[in-house]
Amino acid sequence: MKLRTIVGEAVRSLGATMSTTVAATLTVLIGMFVLGVSIALGSWVLSWSDHVKNQLLVKTYFTLDATPRQMNNVRVLLVKQQEVGKVKTFHFISAREAYKQMKKQYPDQVKELSYNPFPNEYEVIPKKAEYNAGIASAILHLGPGGTKPAGVDKVDDGGATSQRILRVGSIIEVVFLVGLIVLLIASTLLIANTIRLSIFARRREIEVMKLVGASNWFVRGPFMLEGLLCGIAGSVLAVLLLLIGKLVVLPAILGHIKDSKDVHAMGFEVIALLMIAAGLALGAAGSGLTVRRFLRV
Repeated sequence: MKLRTIVGEAVRSLGATMSTTVAATLTVLIGMFVLGVSIALGSWVLSWSDHVKNQLLVKTYFTLDATPRQMNNVRVLLVKQQEVGKVKTFHFISAREAYKQMKKQYPDQVKELSYNPFPNEYEVIPKKAEYNAGIASAILHLGPGGTKPAGVDKVDDGGATSQRILRVGSIIEVVFLVGLIVLLIASTLLIANTIRLSIFARRREIEVMKLVGASNWFVRGPFMLEGLLCGIAGSVLAVLLLLIGKLVVLPAILGHIKDSKDVHAMGFEVIALLMIAAGLALGAAGSGLTVRRFLRV
């Protein structure tokens, strides 16, 4: 079957069943718009989750009488943890530096102190937030027989707060993935049901074509092209609607949210391409899967 014939048949069918065509296009538009919003919102939430995880640190506090050798033992362990990929970076904060930082952040509380109460410490940034507990445990069992090493006062890995953040981050990732899959399935079914009305109205025509020897692809071609045309039209309209939301609605929302440079959603261009690709795929799949039942003559 020539491409010109397929295109002509598809365009003729779309014009003859305008109400169904509009319904299918609107279905794609709604589905792709919700998909675009879900991807943008979901990617932003995942980015925010990663940002919060990156704030989790492991802090090793030394006793006031800790010797340089005792503090160096911890440094050697952290170097080994860095070599195996668990520690991203770490740095030593002396008691004097800690006092200066506290004085800068909370001058009213520090000015009444007559001495420096802050200990020396190592501030460790893990490669992943999930490594916090393991790094803290390794430090606490660095001494002979797996005991706490001399000179180490305590190790703070965030405790319950850290575990709660990791748990929430995992839940967010699972919910986003499941929601995306459910949305794609629902969109496919909606498009298939909408296009099915058009195909059902022309079932006699399909049966006649099959009886006179037309191949499955000869019959399926125009319907799949109809789905593609509805898919591209609905997707483009959804992208335009999402763009309006990005330019008009988003600035008003972001004005009430504390911004961070490393928290961001997926790029609009990438989301637009995903929406158009998904619209094309769903339109073609909806038509192709629906027409199969009418090809069994």
